[in-house]
Amino acid sequence: MTDLTRRTMIAASVFAASALALPRGSRAAAPQAKTQGPGVYRYKLGDFELTALYDGTWYLPIDDKFIRNASGARVDKALAKAFLPLHVLPITITALLVHTGTKLVLIDTGSAGQIVDSAGFMNANMTAAGIAPADIDVILISHFHPDHIDGIKTKDGDKVFPNAEIFVPEPEWTFWMDDGNQSRATGSVLKYFRNARRIFRDIAKEVHRFKPGVELLPGIISLPAYGHTPGHTAFALQSRTEHLLVMSDTVRNPYLFVRHPDWQPIFDMDGPQAVKTRRHMLDRAAADRMWVEAYHFPFPACGHIVKAGTGYELLPSMWQPL
Repeated sequence: MTDLTRRTMIAASVFAASALALPRGSRAAAPQAKTQGPGVYRYKLGDFELTALYDGTWYLPIDDKFIRNASGARVDKALAKAFLPLHVLPITITALLVHTGTKLVLIDTGSAGQIVDSAGFMNANMTAAGIAPADIDVILISHFHPDHIDGIKTKDGDKVFPNAEIFVPEPEWTFWMDDGNQSRATGSVLKYFRNARRIFRDIAKEVHRFKPGVELLPGIISLPAYGHTPGHTAFALQSRTEHLLVMSDTVRNPYLFVRHPDWQPIFDMDGPQAVKTRRHMLDRAAADRMWVEAYHFPFPACGHIVKAGTGYELLPSMWQPL
């Protein structure tokens, strides 16, 4: 039997390419599209219809201090293993739209193009999905970082979802809307305080605050998932016998923080608490073989979690018709 080595594979491919080469001067009948198709993916959870809405990808430069308890060399090794560029963390942003049969619920609202130019496409993808902003009945917010709340308003301060009731975690509101906490903040955290006020100050009376752990709508339960921020919240969805765990930012990039759940990135405000929350949530997802969705997983941001050594592994969902 002939060994199929890398050299023979390359030689075979060169031969095939020369044998099938188009006549000189021929060209494709249509020009290259140079744009991606709509970032919309629908799937079912019992009687719920779920729609993943791609907002874009934030390519965040990182340095050796990005993980508090892991060296830059270990992080580079993990990125290389996942075929990702070194010193850059691609942060995909995907909001989840839940049609319960009686309500149209949006979980987090995207960046509205107010962070980086490579993100801000959620509303366009919502339009491609046949949904108008005025159709949204309820908005559930997991926490107050800009990429989760900026979609509530335009840059000019206009409301994007005119008919939506907005629900936010009580401990998240308490922390970010406190003047004393803001006075002690510096750097990017201070910007988050100011941004939270820009979004919520003039609509404060319209915003419903809930204690994580309560059922917000039939089949949608809020879950305390503290650590990433003081009031960070996840959501459990159930319809019929099917369950999905919306992990929010408990786990960001799966190739770093699913595989290495004990790593503490600098954007987790309470690193040890975030690790405890992450471990608990990944354990539950793996043990119960439940669907998971996470805001920053690669689009369409859903799949399953399995144990793998001292960490876990994301098994992404395969594309399937409804």
